[in-house]
Amino acid sequence: MAVQHRWSDAAAREAIARYGEQGVNEDLALRTYSARLLGADPELVLHGGGNTSVKTTVHGLLGEAIRVLCVKGSGWDLGSIEPPGHPAVRLEPLQALRVLESLSDEAMVAAQRQNLIDPAAPNPSVEALLHAFLPHTFVDHTHSIALLALADQPDAAEVCREVYGDRVALVPYVMPGFALAKAAALAYEAAAAGGSEPEGMVLLQHGLFSFGASAEQSYDRMIDLVRRAEERLARGERTLHAVAVPERPAPAAAVLPVLRGALGRAAVAAGVRPHWILALRDTPLARAVSDDARLPDWAGRGVATPDHVIRTKARPLVLPPLPSGGDGHALAAWGQALEQALEAYATDYRAYVQRQNAAAGGVKKALDPLPRVAAIPGLGLVGIGKSAAEAATVADIAEAWAQTLLAAEAIGRFAPVGEADTFAMEYWSLEQAKLGKAAEKPLARQVVLVTGAAGAIGAATARAFAAAGADVAVLDLEQEAAAVVAAACGKWALAVACDVTDPAAVQAAVAAVAAHFGGLDIVVSNAGAAWTGPMATLADADLRASFELNFFAHQSVAQATLAVFRAQGLGGQLLFNVSKQALNPGPNFGAYGISKAALLALVRQYALEEGEAGVRVNAINADRIRSGLLDDTMIKERSAARGLSEELYMAGNLLGAEVRASDVADAFVALALMQRTTGAVLTVDGGNVAAMVR
Repeated sequence: MAVQHRWSDAAAREAIARYGEQGVNEDLALRTYSARLLGADPELVLHGGGNTSVKTTVHGLLGEAIRVLCVKGSGWDLGSIEPPGHPAVRLEPLQALRVLESLSDEAMVAAQRQNLIDPAAPNPSVEALLHAFLPHTFVDHTHSIALLALADQPDAAEVCREVYGDRVALVPYVMPGFALAKAAALAYEAAAAGGSEPEGMVLLQHGLFSFGASAEQSYDRMIDLVRRAEERLARGERTLHAVAVPERPAPAAAVLPVLRGALGRAAVAAGVRPHWILALRDTPLARAVSDDARLPDWAGRGVATPDHVIRTKARPLVLPPLPSGGDGHALAAWGQALEQALEAYATDYRAYVQRQNAAAGGVKKALDPLPRVAAIPGLGLVGIGKSAAEAATVADIAEAWAQTLLAAEAIGRFAPVGEADTFAMEYWSLEQAKLGKAAEKPLARQVVLVTGAAGAIGAATARAFAAAGADVAVLDLEQEAAAVVAAACGKWALAVACDVTDPAAVQAAVAAVAAHFGGLDIVVSNAGAAWTGPMATLADADLRASFELNFFAHQSVAQATLAVFRAQGLGGQLLFNVSKQALNPGPNFGAYGISKAALLALVRQYALEEGEAGVRVNAINADRIRSGLLDDTMIKERSAARGLSEELYMAGNLLGAEVRASDVADAFVALALMQRTTGAVLTVDGGNVAAMVR
């Protein structure tokens, strides 16, 4: 897609007024507005990339005017940045650093922090000095895909000069930091001394700068420079050399769990956590690269811009073409080839680190040797991450790499920075800091599916697993209801409509989850409903309906889930809501209690049969929870029949406290964390002697 010009005078004025109410001056308000315009366009900026600045004046405690550089801070994304995302740094001390011959990264960061107006503000961008050394009020920096296709050519300087003439200064590749800041300032000044004031600057094999006296001028220049690059690329000729793939290759739902399992085993061998989340990109763009015979060569060339290496590693894992979808033996053979390719990838990565670390003095600690992108002919590009959010970020960058590569090849040859520069960026401490080192939540990297998730217990359970760090799939009969719960579980939760009494629908829903996240780790089989009436007069249809939902549906969910577990080979968990009726039946609840008793027997049988595969199977015995089963009408009727208030009825247990849906949800999470427990029934009822398991 072509870059879009999104500046609006009305929106700019609105930003000035809105931020002005917060005490933000006009310069920073416009800086925020135009930075968000840049960050909203994936053709320019992806996931925390790029940086922007404005030189302005603030006032100190004594009212004195202080010239500052407000520059993008670490941890902020241009697409959603707010004024605090451009922390103010005293400008003159930064500019004074230019007289130095060299400056270490540590000293540079320290100098920038020492000159922050607000000591609690985030670290300024690693390219803050580059912004400071340029004379312009507004400075914008992006990793435009179109520009990178020009800047990643073997003769990039000649190509860029042909496209831009003297409108830009050219800077050969230099590692970001003090050295790049000086090189960029010198290149700009040399270009300006030639008699023509540059509108921007191309950092070869890195990115694009624009600058101006106003936010609008700098933004206009950025868009125009990118459009010039797009016009040059439009004259290229793209050719594809497709590899042979089956007419009906194995589907993502069958392939990705195999990949996920292989990654898990490779991770264990490397001493890291085994579970990873996958994000598939099977767009025409992704397929154009993954299905091309030149992919093995392309994969070894490197990343489109060095900034991406910390998320994608230097190259993707290239896998064999997919087998036919109906050939299970062929898929098994493909899985073996996958294991070999992963082992070779890890070996090559370790050799790369050893080579480059030796040249760097041997001071770097090796990162894990696992790929972050897989290219699968017949399927597409797969992002690999510790969460659905991270996997999606990686997949987005992989697609940007594919787009840059194809555009570059159409006009010449894709030739990004070499191995040494790539290693320097991948192992640069200032880049690694962007990823954060926060401790992972207890169920991070786990994919959890919850059935009946729009009900009280299901919704609470989905939210509890999301809060514990899991990525959640929400299944319910109604898509709209499932979507509401998924939204409460975070941006990356998946909502799927599914009638769990239909085995085919269950198979399709589980396949959708496996294709979306790459696999599955925990299933909370929760959906249920109660049919009432004495057994002697109970309609046969009601008993059968109860068994369909309260027993056979759970069996369908378990069977579909176990197929994914087996494909992964990483174990897994089946958690069931059996209710107290399985242990303590009540009058006129025979249809419900008997089907739930059968479900409890199913739980024990699965625990017996699946333990050897590392699958844990446990259940919750809950009672008297406000839900679709025990609604307000039923609570009123039961409490009145017993001569109790509704509050006393709901608190009718040994603890004298009402048990909530959230208590059941917490119990499901607790079971999920019990690594050495299977075949267990955990009671959540406040104390009911008749329903005690033992």
